Amino acid sequence: MTTLNDFRPGATLRVVKVHGEGALRRRIMDFGITKGVTLYIRKMAPLGDPMEILVRGYELSLRKEDGKMIEVERVNSKP
Repeated sequence: MTTLNDFRPGATLRVVKVHGEGALRRRIMDFGITKGVTLYIRKMAPLGDPMEILVRGYELSLRKEDGKMIEVERVNSKP
């Protein structure tokens, strides 16, 4: 399983599945991160937590713990 945490800034990704249960999964989905949505990783904090992503036209900061629950696939070919 490839998650959001496996990629670096500049990657464009598509959400395959949001894992987790209950309120945490619901919170991630309320941010607009649902199956099929395209995400762009804009930047990361110096220590890697949190990361800033562009989703549905707005910027969102996510913790590493939340990123582990988002299964993604690469859309572009840049590393």
